[in-house]
Amino acid sequence: MPLHTQFASPDLIEQIVYGGLDPAADPAWESSGAATVEEYARWCGHLCGITCLRMVLGPDAPSLFALRDGALKYGAYTQDERGSIRGLIYAPLAAYAEGEHGLSATVHRHLTAPEILGLLDRGRTVMASVHYEIRNPDQEPPGKGGHLVLITARTPDGEGIHFHNPSGTTAGTRAADLPLTTFVRFFAGRGVSFQNAEAGPGA
Repeated sequence: MPLHTQFASPDLIEQIVYGGLDPAADPAWESSGAATVEEYARWCGHLCGITCLRMVLGPDAPSLFALRDGALKYGAYTQDERGSIRGLIYAPLAAYAEGEHGLSATVHRHLTAPEILGLLDRGRTVMASVHYEIRNPDQEPPGKGGHLVLITARTPDGEGIHFHNPSGTTAGTRAADLPLTTFVRFFAGRGVSFQNAEAGPGA
């Protein structure tokens, strides 16, 4: 499965999320499919879930902002009267994934870590709500939820999970393995599962 990030330049993620670098300074912004650098800078911090969907769709997936445009049409994001971006909203995203991309998508409003393993065993990937500080798993998280990562497989020992983090600051945090006991400290207990393209319609 491809590994994508919600920011166009992976090597700038740490500076953006921790160092205060304006995303508009990202020289690769056009590769995101955004119409303008201003649009890219305004939206890229909100597109972790769309990045997960892009990874599920495989190497021929549309650009990040083309997927965002589709999700907007389904109501997966809203904007208030001040223009603040709200979302990602799971049910409209699942409807978009199924209606426009033919993916089986199931919203899990209550999901346990063992249930995630069961979904993986049935050939599904799981977009899970976690705290963004999951990129620093040795630290105590300040909360749970607010960011989305894509769980793709069990770890080789069968007891943990392998996931792709759209805002990982290093190669090892963008494609990471964690024991379930560590993962649950960041996990908000909800997410969306998708049928892997190679799993077939019965998954």
